[in-house]
Amino acid sequence: MSSLDVLTFGRRLRHLRKAAGLTLQELGEKVGRPAPYLSMLENGRREPKLSHISDLAAALGVDVSELLAPEPPTPRAQLEIELERMQADPRFASLELPYIRPSPSLPDEVLEHLVGLYRALAGHGGVELTGRSRLRKANAATARWLRDQNGYLSDVEAVATGILEAVGHRGDGPLSSRTLLDIASHLGFEVRAVEDMVPGVRSIVDHRSGRIYIAQRNELRTRQARKAILQTLAGKLLGHREPADVEEFLRQRVESAYLAGAILAPEGAVTRRLRTAMEQRDISVEDIKEVFYVSYEMAAWRFVNLATEKLGMRTHLIVTGADGRVVKGYSNDELPFNTDPQGGVEAQPVCRFWGALQVFESDQRFDVHAQYTDTPNGTYFCVTHMEPDRPFSVTVGVPFESAQWFRDRNTTRRAQSRCPDPNCCRLPTREQAAKWDGQLEVSVRVQDQLLGRLGSDPYPSPRDRRIYDLVERHAAD
Repeated sequence: MSSLDVLTFGRRLRHLRKAAGLTLQELGEKVGRPAPYLSMLENGRREPKLSHISDLAAALGVDVSELLAPEPPTPRAQLEIELERMQADPRFASLELPYIRPSPSLPDEVLEHLVGLYRALAGHGGVELTGRSRLRKANAATARWLRDQNGYLSDVEAVATGILEAVGHRGDGPLSSRTLLDIASHLGFEVRAVEDMVPGVRSIVDHRSGRIYIAQRNELRTRQARKAILQTLAGKLLGHREPADVEEFLRQRVESAYLAGAILAPEGAVTRRLRTAMEQRDISVEDIKEVFYVSYEMAAWRFVNLATEKLGMRTHLIVTGADGRVVKGYSNDELPFNTDPQGGVEAQPVCRFWGALQVFESDQRFDVHAQYTDTPNGTYFCVTHMEPDRPFSVTVGVPFESAQWFRDRNTTRRAQSRCPDPNCCRLPTREQAAKWDGQLEVSVRVQDQLLGRLGSDPYPSPRDRRIYDLVERHAAD
């Protein structure tokens, strides 16, 4: 079953189910499987068991070959699959754009537009090795800068505290839409939601009119909208200038994301909760997520930001794509990452025995996955979380001695890892090599690595006529 394309299978299953006039519930009753399981199959979130495929085909009144055909059932389905794969690409995931679900309500022309933009970007000519190396070097330097400060940016924390005090937000709970607008107003901006936002653009700042434009779909109460607006305002709050080089550009992105997190989950309030939880041996990233209404990833970053400086605890954080490679990574606890020649961890493979990948194979993948992992650098405890609408796992971990402070410390999951030794999980065993060498032929799908695309101008530019057109359309509003 390893050769099965789960996205194509899912679209074919959905197409045939609708052609048969069956709901998920009705099909589930026919095959003895719950509707949520079938929904995961249709969305490409789970690979079907071999025994289930024949049952599904029989229930739908089709041959197994029709269900397993390698081509999408419709041109629309082909575009939906491309959009899913586009958003799973670590290069685009690193942009932190909101996830777009290819639902039936997404218009065909919008779907075609998004996929067309992706194809154009993927075929961008600026992928020369020198540019790639330059970007990787800058990325590694940025990671070292953050690690040297134990993940804690005191100047950015001070800015966040100052703006929250200025608008009268105590920070004990979620940042309200009203407070978000007050912050924008304090900085001389109003926020406008527009229905005609340029595809691929998170927000637009019009300094002449004192406006910030966001997409209409991003209601201010959503996590994505709050983060987008705060990251947009971060440049003004932090005094960012036009970046002089790639390293400065990346550092500004880190600072902007950090500031958004520090405003949404303030240092004082988070630290108090963490210290109380530590006294009770009940630390959970999930609690930060729920109390401050932020994403699990942001909650994980806020824990890591504060853990060393405020709790005396060294940590690591990994965001891992479904392809098994690091999307984002941070460590000051000596976790043995695979690294590139510049020392960077992004786009490097994650050991398949780590919780970051084990969670993808779990029957309870959307629950918190806790485990201990024995490595050449010692034993680590980690918790990993996947959100249903994002094809990534987020892992927070600590050395063994710090596990005592965590809620899920009593897990019985334990694994051994020798990575970055390639004999750990990437190379076949001697028995496998003796059995299969010379007997297999593999056709691979060539994929660019994360950070592999670097054009002559790596910085986002407002010099796009579509942006000018949008601003002019709304200038008189």
